[in-house]
Amino acid sequence: MTPFTNCKPDGSCVPGPTPHVAVIGSGGAAMAAALKAAERGTRVTLIERGTLGGTCVNIGCVPSKIMIRAAHIAHLRRDSPFDDGIQAATPVILRERLLARQQALVDTLRQAKYQDVLDAQPGISVVHGEARFQDARHLAVRLADGGQRVVAFDCCLIATGARAALPPIPGLAHTPYWTSTEALASDTIPRRLAVIGASVVAVELAQAFARLGAKVTILARHTLLLREDPAIGEALTAALRAEGIEVLEHTQASEVAYVNSEFVLTSNRGELRADRLLLAIGRTPNTRSLHLETAGVAVDPQGAIAIDAGMRTSAPNIYAAGDCTTQPQFVYVAAAAGSRAAINMTGGDATLDLSTMPAVVFTDPQVATVGLSEREAHDAGITTDSRTLTLDNVPRALANFDTRGFIKLVVEQGSGRLLGVQAVAPGAGELIQTAALAIRARMTAQDLADQLFPYLTMAEGLKLAAQTFRKDVSQLSCCAA
Repeated sequence: MTPFTNCKPDGSCVPGPTPHVAVIGSGGAAMAAALKAAERGTRVTLIERGTLGGTCVNIGCVPSKIMIRAAHIAHLRRDSPFDDGIQAATPVILRERLLARQQALVDTLRQAKYQDVLDAQPGISVVHGEARFQDARHLAVRLADGGQRVVAFDCCLIATGARAALPPIPGLAHTPYWTSTEALASDTIPRRLAVIGASVVAVELAQAFARLGAKVTILARHTLLLREDPAIGEALTAALRAEGIEVLEHTQASEVAYVNSEFVLTSNRGELRADRLLLAIGRTPNTRSLHLETAGVAVDPQGAIAIDAGMRTSAPNIYAAGDCTTQPQFVYVAAAAGSRAAINMTGGDATLDLSTMPAVVFTDPQVATVGLSEREAHDAGITTDSRTLTLDNVPRALANFDTRGFIKLVVEQGSGRLLGVQAVAPGAGELIQTAALAIRARMTAQDLADQLFPYLTMAEGLKLAAQTFRKDVSQLSCCAA
């Protein structure tokens, strides 16, 4: 391609000598941007202040899903619908060995997918240090091995991610609380674990620790997964309580103390004691130390960088992507945004459409959503119709002897066009992409009902849910169309 440099006021660049793009961060958004920019003929400097790879591979998606999987296996050995014919046994949890295996895969993936990839890219140089803006064209980098370096750039991508948010609870700062980072790195399972939070990280880790042997209590300010369809929170709460997890809804801690190696939480529901306390109320953008104001980059009240559909910030030649922005905090969103930002920094015109973005919560049963909920559709002025199929109507769920959950379809009234799908089901994350493709293709519920789905798959539940708009599926024979 023709290289670009000398950014215009609108953020695009004009042909000229090989331009220089600076990328701050090394996670999903940063790596995607650096690789795409290098592919398009740009010289790239990637600046990382900590461990290469960002949150997902090091302290987020990868280690958490390993732990969740181990916890699921422990749970099945202890309790399953087939215990009448397969003798159950209480597993011995050797957390230090599980942790060693977890960290070994993290290290392998970081080396293979980040370090080795960067080493193979001559157009990308890596600087280890902490960057801040001097102005809209220069970064001052405090190098990890000492000293300072100034990096001049034509365009810059900010991809610094986010960190765990901390609630302003009196006494908390003086206690050895956990965030998800410390929880995932712990080589022991506490006897009693209190979890403050009610969203994705809170419910995933609460269930994992419970299945590995902890007595877990969740303090939810409102209800679980409040932003989702209310039926989702209700179904998940029931599932967690059935496993012995105490879910305290509408509960807030007003004070935290740590006395004699024990957490003491004062709340509107009384006093709660625990051996460990996990804070999981969300994540806050890593933007405070960047001196964004010197470059003219605007942020919202939470410190998230405001961007448009092309990942442009309020500064013409500065872009941002991933968890440090107002985008949804998913690594696949970050990577897609980073790639598109790189296209735009090098003369292209790419946008990111999040209207069919699938999301998964890796509890058991899983929670998976895509498109609009009924509330979101109504807020957008769309009149809807919907159907909810309980899993006792899905043959795969019946064969598994596990009918917890449901599949809900939301359609536009009149046209029947599919607008959104919400599912609580074992394996819901594996079926939601089919729903995403159906919405993207502007299929109707009848279009979905007319498709061929393999019998005895969870995805067949989408077809059955679609059929409920015109039929009573409880009156169908197996495989009936």
